Amino acid sequence: MNQPSPTDHHFLSLCLELAAEAVQAGDDAYGSVLVLGGDVIATDRNRSNTRNTLYHPEIELARWALDHLSLAERQAATLYTTGEHCPMCAAAHGWARIGNLVFLHTTQQQAEWLSDMGKGEAPIELMSASQIIKQVDVRGPFEGELLAQIKELHRQSQA
Repeated sequence: MNQPSPTDHHFLSLCLELAAEAVQAGDDAYGSVLVLGGDVIATDRNRSNTRNTLYHPEIELARWALDHLSLAERQAATLYTTGEHCPMCAAAHGWARIGNLVFLHTTQQQAEWLSDMGKGEAPIELMSASQIIKQVDVRGPFEGELLAQIKELHRQSQA
C-alpha cells in the first residue's frame, strides 16, 4: 500500500464526504466521483438501504457516463471511490469503458473489517476489480488518514 498523490487525495476526500452522507442517511459507507479533465462531472453515494441493495454509486456513475459522455470521454475519465468495486460494479465500470479506477480500500480489507465487527460474509465471491476490468489503470489501496476515515465510516454504518 502507498500514499495517494495530492490529486488522488483531493478526489478521494470528496468520496469520503459522500460516504459520510450515506452513513448519515442509513446507507453503507460508499461514495464515488467521476472526474474528467481534472473536473468532477458526476457524484453519487451508496443508497443500498434507502433504495435497494443494488444501488451502488459506481454503477450509477457508469450509467450516467454512458448517458452523457462519448466513448473517448469515458476512456479519459477516472472513477474515484471509497472502496474497490464489487464484481457487479467492476462489470459496470468495464462495460461503460471508463478509463481509470482509484479506490481507498480493497474488497478483502472490507471483508476483514466486517468480520472483525462480527458481521457476516458477503453473499457473493469478492475478487479484485483488476481481475474483471480490462485495460484500466487501477490505483489503490492506500494507507494513512483517508483509509482510517473510511474504516471508521464502515464501523459506523454497521453499528
